[in-house]
Amino acid sequence: MKLNRYITNLDSFIFACIGFYAIYLYTSYSGVGLSPDSLMYASAADSFQAHGNFMTFNKTPITFFPVFYPLFLGLIQFVSRVNAVGAGTFINSFLFASVVFTTGWILERFLSHSRIYKWIILIAIILSPALLEIYSFLWSETLFILEILLFIVAYWKYTHGHTLKALIITAVITAIACITRYAGITIVGTGCLLILLDYELPVRKKISHLFLYGFISISMLVANLAYNSTVTGLSTGTREPSITPFSKNLFRVGTVINDWGALSDKADAFAIPVTSIIMLALIGVLAFKTFKKRINSYENVVIGFAVVYGLFMIILATFSRFEPINSRLLSPMFIPLLISCTSWVPDVLRAIENRKIKYPLAGIAIAAMLLFEYSTSKVDYQRYDDENDFGVPGYSDDSWNKSEFAPYLKEHKREFDPNTPIYSDANEAVWLFTGMSSQLVPHSFFKKDINKFYSQKKFYIIWFDSLYNSELISLKDIMAHKKVTKIGGAKEGEIYLCE
Repeated sequence: MKLNRYITNLDSFIFACIGFYAIYLYTSYSGVGLSPDSLMYASAADSFQAHGNFMTFNKTPITFFPVFYPLFLGLIQFVSRVNAVGAGTFINSFLFASVVFTTGWILERFLSHSRIYKWIILIAIILSPALLEIYSFLWSETLFILEILLFIVAYWKYTHGHTLKALIITAVITAIACITRYAGITIVGTGCLLILLDYELPVRKKISHLFLYGFISISMLVANLAYNSTVTGLSTGTREPSITPFSKNLFRVGTVINDWGALSDKADAFAIPVTSIIMLALIGVLAFKTFKKRINSYENVVIGFAVVYGLFMIILATFSRFEPINSRLLSPMFIPLLISCTSWVPDVLRAIENRKIKYPLAGIAIAAMLLFEYSTSKVDYQRYDDENDFGVPGYSDDSWNKSEFAPYLKEHKREFDPNTPIYSDANEAVWLFTGMSSQLVPHSFFKKDINKFYSQKKFYIIWFDSLYNSELISLKDIMAHKKVTKIGGAKEGEIYLCE
């Protein structure tokens, strides 16, 4: 029995190895990609490994993000003695391989199992430009996507027996996901929804399991938020109200889905209908399966998460301001959405008995998927060609590795007065290249922070010319309020003393 299990998942293991190599290939030139978020995680992991806390490069506790991903990186750093930036390529390659293997494990257990369908989906995941981008960067989505798949496996096992042990395991996985990304609350919502729809659970047992699952699932998140509030006064960091309406967010989700489907920009004219039709169709499938008492399957757990996550992101972006909805923010629903929109095909083909109709339709379906994968492979090749020449975009690419200002900063870092605060329009870059702590210049939205900033008698400004963030106050504005003296600099940046 065990031997058969290993043989059954041998193809998933082979695809996982290919996935591992794909991420290694994309990050081989300059290492894992580094964004401001990446350096927030990496500095908190350094702090955990060295001091047992989660202080970031600006000497404040990490609150804008939950603590588990820095903890995860810190534990790896503690064992390997290699920091997160140095180990990032291996970490992401292993995580992506785990995602591919776990997806294969799930597909193997679909009600209408199809080996060809499984292979096509795994190839689509490995070739996905969206996932290849995510796993080329040191981002928490890399771990969060795997946790989603583990939740799907755990919840499916719970439905086969409804034991307390299986429920608790599912809840613990959910709790960890909630402190990996705050969007982990969508997994809580998915679990609660599926328990409510579960026709096999008696009402009394359903209520008790619902409360137990909910309590355990949010326990770590509540503790994380309480800690944040205690040490900083803010539970999730500084947040701004949304400036994008519901319809705009529907549109942005649709453009991302069109991009994932390798459609041209012309399809974006139908972005809102695309989002609406997909969401309504998936909700309809869940309702139909519930009515037919066929809700407890891998397919439906996957569909449930796709619906909850998609609706959550649209609604959240309508009330809270963060970066515009994009492929990165929606990446956790890529695999569930891919499966949700295609898993019906093997069911339909299996139901057709006439071979003269069945095989031509199967051929058309396979050809359509192969054409889609060919289109995505061309995007992948272009991106690989660019990154093999310049590196993964961000602080690890050649625009930074070969800049003159970064080594200048490192060479002159001892000239800064330690008693004088340092500000920058990219304080994470200051930490990466010098190890010095600095503060980000204030956002133009927060007037109190701006007044406090200008009330200081003396401070340094490290300004990177290659960066532009319209949400931050400008160097021109600082010069209008302070006596600014240039004390150093090189191509792409300057250092100023403000008095």
